Amino acid sequence: MELAFPRIAKENAWFKEVAIVLGASILIALSAPFALHLPFTPVPIVLQSHVILLMGALLGSKRGALAVLAFLAQAAAGLPVLASGKCGILVFAGPTGGYLLGYVIGAYLVGLLLEKFRSRSSAKTFGALAAGSIAIYFFGALHLAGFVGYEKALLLGVVPFLLGDLVKTIVCARLLKAPSSLDQLA
Repeated sequence: MELAFPRIAKENAWFKEVAIVLGASILIALSAPFALHLPFTPVPIVLQSHVILLMGALLGSKRGALAVLAFLAQAAAGLPVLASGKCGILVFAGPTGGYLLGYVIGAYLVGLLLEKFRSRSSAKTFGALAAGSIAIYFFGALHLAGFVGYEKALLLGVVPFLLGDLVKTIVCARLLKAPSSLDQLA
């Protein structure tokens, strides 16, 4: 007679993983209202990009990327989870579509880099988050260039966001290094 406990534990572990990924995708979606549109660029200033990078740091490369993919599936399905409530499959073909792809790669990259480090210092955490931001910029500007040309893509899709993203990256790195209440109990 075979015990059912290992099968139940395996099913519970799978359910837990799905719940973590979906929960993270919902947190990403909830950050959508925190967006500011600049009159000279189709790319808004968003908090979402750094929530995504935080998910990559907290969940790791695979779960972080899966959370972003789940979030993007929500957008594609018509849920208003992108900046300014944008949604639908056509958003991926628009000027900001490359940033959406960059979100997946950025989250994966942050998670991967932090998984590879033997120890996590503030500098390494900052570096991983900065690498994730660069990935988002790269894919976003590359796609935007198809609409406005390469030079304007840098001027409209990267340069206006550098200072703000630097500040958000510093804040995220500090959040990730801050001791949690559980650490204080130990």
